[in-house]
Amino acid sequence: MAKSITPNQIKQNNRSLIYHCIYKKRKISQQEISYELHLSRPTVTANLAGMENDGLVMKNGLIDTEFVGRKATAYSIVSDYRISIGVEILKKEIKMIAVSLYGEKIDRATFDITFEHKESYFETVCKKILEFKNMLGIRDERVLGIGFAIQGLTTPDGQTILYGKILSCTGLSISEFSRHLPYPCTFIHDADSAALSELWVSPELSDGFYLSLSRHLGAAIISRRIILSGKHGHNSTIEHIQMRTDGTKCYCGRHGCMETLLSLESLLQENETLDDFFQNVRSGDSSASGRWNRFLTDLADAVHREKKKSVVAQLKYQPTQERKKAAPKKSAEKER
Repeated sequence: MAKSITPNQIKQNNRSLIYHCIYKKRKISQQEISYELHLSRPTVTANLAGMENDGLVMKNGLIDTEFVGRKATAYSIVSDYRISIGVEILKKEIKMIAVSLYGEKIDRATFDITFEHKESYFETVCKKILEFKNMLGIRDERVLGIGFAIQGLTTPDGQTILYGKILSCTGLSISEFSRHLPYPCTFIHDADSAALSELWVSPELSDGFYLSLSRHLGAAIISRRIILSGKHGHNSTIEHIQMRTDGTKCYCGRHGCMETLLSLESLLQENETLDDFFQNVRSGDSSASGRWNRFLTDLADAVHREKKKSVVAQLKYQPTQERKKAAPKKSAEKER
């Protein structure tokens, strides 16, 4: 026998519906909320008063509506009622950013801290995170969690580094950080993190192949607004696909990997900055122009290869029935 819904559950559901309606619309009046959700005005008014008192929503000016009379009061959520902090772990520095419930930047900071697999390093990083949070005047209960973007493959639960050759951090546990912080913490592959930010700012984006051309190469496949990771977290690890068998030796131990051709480390000379490089290209320097042309040629080749790979990955991700529809039909002769 199905359990009946209690009045308290109905109230909680109405509150949730109203909050998410305001979140989605960003700025909306009581009348519009009532119309959108088919809820009575007294129900909407009571919930708005309660959420405003709790600090969840706020009055945000006036808004023109289709209803006759004076302009209605507009409501918006308090976007920094909860925040998240992202921390990028690099070889010689850490970068931090605090974002609102809309994923919008509140503030950012960079600290020169060289990575070491030592307790002192983890303590220092966590101390800087707390200083950053305190500088923003944010109470602990307002922090949803900390995401650590790292140059390495992570377990599906984001708790351990499966492969971290660049930082020599294979096997690193998130507990090394979380034991010093009073918030939920998780690891995320840096390329996946960047792709997720693209999904935040592009709600219309459904499928795509994200390529990160940075100090090191990274990539992510987006299918139906989900980052595909594969069974073992190796999906889109294009950096170790060999394009040449006699090329530069990669940190993985092989030669001619995409990492050795398409990362900034492969493009720039020792002590050369990206600004210096492009200045040399614009001035007609033959060495810089030659490196740039080779880089673009290799990049075009890599994109062509990975376009095929991402299509195959998306087909594998589709439910069985959809894969059957997408696959070419067999001839009647073969079916017999």
